[in-house]
Amino acid sequence: MKKKVALLTILAMTVGSLTACGGSDAADAGASTDAAAESTETTDEAADSTDETASADAEGKTTISFWHYMSEDKEGKFVNEAVDEFNKSQDEIFVEAQYLPREELMKQYTIGVVSGELPDVGMVDNPDHNSYASMGVFEDITDLYENSDDQNFLEGSIGSCYYEDKLYGVPWGNNCLGLFYNKTLLDEAGIAVPTTWSELEAACEKLTTDSCKGLAISAIGNEEGTFQYMPWLLSAGGSVEELGSDASKESMTYLYGLIEKGYISKECVNWTQADAEKQFASGQAAMMINGPWQFSGLEADAPDLSYGVARMPKADNGEYASILGGENLGICTGANVDAAWKFITWITSKEKSQEICKSIGRFSPRADVDTAEMFAGDELNSVFAEIMPDAQSRGPSPDWPEISAAIYTAQQEVFTGQKDVDTAMNDAQATVDALK
Repeated sequence: MKKKVALLTILAMTVGSLTACGGSDAADAGASTDAAAESTETTDEAADSTDETASADAEGKTTISFWHYMSEDKEGKFVNEAVDEFNKSQDEIFVEAQYLPREELMKQYTIGVVSGELPDVGMVDNPDHNSYASMGVFEDITDLYENSDDQNFLEGSIGSCYYEDKLYGVPWGNNCLGLFYNKTLLDEAGIAVPTTWSELEAACEKLTTDSCKGLAISAIGNEEGTFQYMPWLLSAGGSVEELGSDASKESMTYLYGLIEKGYISKECVNWTQADAEKQFASGQAAMMINGPWQFSGLEADAPDLSYGVARMPKADNGEYASILGGENLGICTGANVDAAWKFITWITSKEKSQEICKSIGRFSPRADVDTAEMFAGDELNSVFAEIMPDAQSRGPSPDWPEISAAIYTAQQEVFTGQKDVDTAMNDAQATVDALK
């Protein structure tokens, strides 16, 4: 209950600040208040009903909590289905799954370290795992893992769960980025799928109209913005350690040039990856940079859209690059370790990993899952399966949140015209150097 109170307090503060930003006349305000009250009553009734059902299902079992950030209208439904299956598969443990938006979940981890109010099992973005392990959010499970019969994870994936040679979790799922393109628009313009930056810019020039941009990206000021920027940085020969190098600056200059020429909307600094998907689905962008988790969204938003996916175009004198994304699961400090370990090993087992990852647009981090076979005959996912082996990780580093902030801050500063590329990237470099 204490966990819920802490969470609800923060959510209430967030909602309050958002409401204060809007305005309406008295009549509209009154109508909104009445509707909100009715909605709250309905929600409370549904919540009470759900709690009663959960209590009945949990009777006689050890109850543990699981926090994740898989949105309820997309990946979350598959997560909930898996949790329900686990709860019904045995008579010892009952898992209560709770969705929190990613930023809110990360905030709760930080608060929970101080308050002691953490879930038993928590999801974390793989580049952030080191940081939260260093803060004391997760339990050291090295012995549990090394004494288990199942150690079949890919080296890069399990590597993101280590901090100072100790293991603090296991991989949940992996993904990467590629280029989505509208087949109809490219065919009508007589354009081949671009493979280089020069080809991409030429394609954007032909595809950009008053109602359609050539390319949609997310350059928002958080980890999504960094995630989307990293392949450009790496393809140009840049790196996180050398953000002030000519190669790193070249990548930022190239993207800013596409914005300046009107090929990418200036609104990209406010767009999440889901927002970029909406632009592509609605025909307001001919291409977008995104990942396989958007397939379900495109199916819902534009079921008749004819599109394909390809590798992200590479720098003219560079290499193809993509970035490793995905999530890990950890047992939180103070948790019921035995019960949490049983749940984690079940949900990341070979059978469940393959099933869940395929449903939520992820690639299994397990070495014993044949990804090519998993997506045989799947024209779209098979492309990402080919990209995955070359996808590079972010970090791992306990300083990754600060490093990432330096990167997305520089991107925001350049794209909004606050700073030129040299100044922004040199400032970002200074921030990273100060962490060493």
